[in-house]
Amino acid sequence: MKYINTVITGTGSYIPKTVKKNSDFINQDFYDEKQNKIDAPGKIITEKVNEITGIEERRYVSENQVNSDIASIAAQKAIDDAGIDKETIDQIILAQNYADLHHGSVQADTVPSIASRVKHNIGIVNPKCVAYDILFGCPGWIQGVIQAHAYIKAGMGKRFLVIGSETLSRISDKFDRDSMIYADGAGAVIIEAVESDEKQGLLSFSMQTDTIKEVGYLFGGKSNNPNVNQEDKYIKMFGRKIYEYALSNVPQAMKKSFDETGFNLSDLKKILIHQANEKMDVAIVERFYHLYKKKNEMPKNVMPMSISKLGNSSVATIPTLYNSILKNKYPNHQIRKGDILLFASVGAGMNINSFVYKQ
Repeated sequence: MKYINTVITGTGSYIPKTVKKNSDFINQDFYDEKQNKIDAPGKIITEKVNEITGIEERRYVSENQVNSDIASIAAQKAIDDAGIDKETIDQIILAQNYADLHHGSVQADTVPSIASRVKHNIGIVNPKCVAYDILFGCPGWIQGVIQAHAYIKAGMGKRFLVIGSETLSRISDKFDRDSMIYADGAGAVIIEAVESDEKQGLLSFSMQTDTIKEVGYLFGGKSNNPNVNQEDKYIKMFGRKIYEYALSNVPQAMKKSFDETGFNLSDLKKILIHQANEKMDVAIVERFYHLYKKKNEMPKNVMPMSISKLGNSSVATIPTLYNSILKNKYPNHQIRKGDILLFASVGAGMNINSFVYKQ
């Protein structure tokens, strides 16, 4: 029996060169959500953010770069890594949330789509290569992978370029402590339909959207500083509500997709989870293991983390982490052929998704 598998055949990423350390925020004035100035010393504020999130530094794009620029770099690297003819790509699926934001402006440049700009930038001529964006919050890249998988299973395409790219530094309110969480980056993969005698690649997935209470957990809001333009909108969130929602829902979504594979928990080699908050991610994965009711403890090396050095770059966190491990940039983590991997994310919407992948 032959299987048509959804397989990642190439990866690429772009990590911006500008490093923003926690110490760079010490002299920043911060205000709370009621627009009252926070009197705590900058050192105390930055230490608290580090304690909660695990972030020590993050990366920002340079002043002359926009989202479509860094997405194009990651895309070209993935194409080169896969060794394919770019004109044979059926679709470019690009996950993003804030389009192209230019330095000094929070006005998004939304038309044409970022995917269309990437197609232009990397010089794909073929009109049958369809390019479009996904707006799905931080789980957007995983959703793009699931969507490519659906097209492959439906016989509607054989080769896809799936990108996650974001420049959150451009849409964050520098007077809000949450601005220290956000970062920039881009990751991309080539996904292909591969025929083989055994199942490999994407094996199962789960996805959900909760909106009755959760739709406003992430939103666009005015600056915390009452002395600046109050018409501009920045990314805002109710962090505690998101944390509680994630802990209550993400482990079950991960379990659903993993159980569909029929593998034992001991077969799972790595969990690549959205890099939003180190404490939250650890708690999610611990709860996932505890769902199996055998006092399963989270293995020491199962969850690679990049947030301490790269911050939260939304849709880019997982594909950049995956690419970095494959390119041996994390010495304590390896991904080998045949390894079972679990990818998972949570974000605006609220949206949750996950998939299990056999390398």
